[in-house]
Amino acid sequence: MNIFILLFNDFRKLDVFGEIPEFTLHYCSLTGGIIHSSHQVPVMTTMLPSVLPDSSVLFIPGGMGTRLLVNDKVFIRLLTQTIPQASYCLTVCTGSALIAKTGLLDGKKATSNKKAWSWVTSINSEVDWQHCARWCVEDGLYTSSGVSAGIDMALGFVADLYGKERAILIANLMEYVWNDDYDHDPFCKS
Repeated sequence: MNIFILLFNDFRKLDVFGEIPEFTLHYCSLTGGIIHSSHQVPVMTTMLPSVLPDSSVLFIPGGMGTRLLVNDKVFIRLLTQTIPQASYCLTVCTGSALIAKTGLLDGKKATSNKKAWSWVTSINSEVDWQHCARWCVEDGLYTSSGVSAGIDMALGFVADLYGKERAILIANLMEYVWNDDYDHDPFCKS
């Protein structure tokens, strides 16, 4: 399965870098070329294909760059066209604001980082925002709270596709304690 990781300047590098052996990772951007993380780590990207291959995953990180992109009409139009081509779309942190802006999350459950909650939820009131959720899944759209919740979500995604045993194996290989309950959010203050 191909995962197309859509990067933009000031993306959060902790949201992005990791390995899941079952997938081929493609680091992409709107135009291709070098993209810098929020800590100025340069990443060489290719241009996001206009048509994604079958069984593709689109992955969108969070970061300060989302605050500019949410009002970038060209970028949002690209997302609106690309997300339906993907079998699944996964977001971490404020990446959910970008999908919310497309309208593709309207009426669906979604979450985001608690530190940016007010801003993210102000982007689109038609989304069924879940404050107390580690991650949410609806119609192939996965949204997660903060950075470690993104890891939990990614393992949940693996469990959904390949079974919980595979996700546990990957978590153990990383020596990561997986919170496998998307509703158990220890950072939520009701």
